[in-house]
Amino acid sequence: MTSHQSTQTMKPATAAKKLGVYLEATPAEFQEGVVSRAELNELQANPPQWLQDLRHNGPHPRPVVAAKLGVSIAGLARAGVTEPLTTEQIETLKQEGPEWLERERATQAEVRKEAARLKKKNAERQA
Repeated sequence: MTSHQSTQTMKPATAAKKLGVYLEATPAEFQEGVVSRAELNELQANPPQWLQDLRHNGPHPRPVVAAKLGVSIAGLARAGVTEPLTTEQIETLKQEGPEWLERERATQAEVRKEAARLKKKNAERQA
């Protein structure tokens, strides 16, 4: 193959990020190898059991935790949540509804509202 893209490889950390999983929870052979673009595509199309389990149960990396909780990554940091969380831990947090989570969700809602307002304003300006 002469195509550059078909031989392109990435570090396991990059592949884990693209797959939305916590690198340290992946199998050793994944962490120690390199992942080709084709392998990444195959993992996304036909995730093996370990990947399905990680995506379902965690532990999840901070971007996934933040998305599941409806807060920003910075909001997690402000709350002192720096470690990956399992799906069970995330569900417990949602049920308990601690003050920091409610506050960060409200902050995130305001950020989204402001972003939508600015997007609309810019669209009107360009029209």
